[in-house]
Amino acid sequence: MRLAITAPLRFIWRKKRMIFLAFTGLMTVGVFSIGGLRLYSAVRAQSQIYTLDTAPERPVAIIFGASVLPSGRPSAMLADRVRMGAELYNAGKVRALLLTGDNSIETYNEPEAMRRYALELGVPDAALVLDYAGFRTYDSCYRARDIFQVEQAILVTQAYHLDRALLTCNGLGVEAIGVAADAMRPTGYARRSLVSGQLRELPATVASVFDLLINRQPTFLGEPLPIFARSGDYS
Repeated sequence: MRLAITAPLRFIWRKKRMIFLAFTGLMTVGVFSIGGLRLYSAVRAQSQIYTLDTAPERPVAIIFGASVLPSGRPSAMLADRVRMGAELYNAGKVRALLLTGDNSIETYNEPEAMRRYALELGVPDAALVLDYAGFRTYDSCYRARDIFQVEQAILVTQAYHLDRALLTCNGLGVEAIGVAADAMRPTGYARRSLVSGQLRELPATVASVFDLLINRQPTFLGEPLPIFARSGDYS
């Protein structure tokens, strides 16, 4: 009787153990794959990242959106990005700023907050182009190419996000380089933001690669609205 009970228990234990080992193996492979993609995007981006002084001229700087405060002012992270875009414009590195962000509801408008701040920093309104449907990095890059006819650009965002933005835009055929914007945030906030941002970039990089592989369409498209007759024309 004891043997009759023990045998099924051993079978169940072995089966559960095999399932556990298989699950652990899949999780390990997944973690290394995600980490590998993230490392690949970071290494690949190194030769494409410049400073304000060393960046070559491009027609457009793409400024990626981030959170806006309830007051309507840009968050510190977003203010960093817009300020760097303004500095690129004032240094003659670009001729226009493409401000791309979320305006999915009437009471929340990232591009407009970016525009107001850029005007405060001395960028003329004629040099500001607003993209209200830049809900994700992928959408912003796709719409920059298809709607605003951008062929070459400087991407402006925080360093932890910049390599994925470069991977995405270059993967979509936009000849992109990057300049990091990490100047204004308080040290404590910057440290917390860096950790959370790096963690968020792990699955986000995988999602971007998948979007590129299947050529996913952005949430919204529309008729072309070229910033210039030809985005590569400096005349």
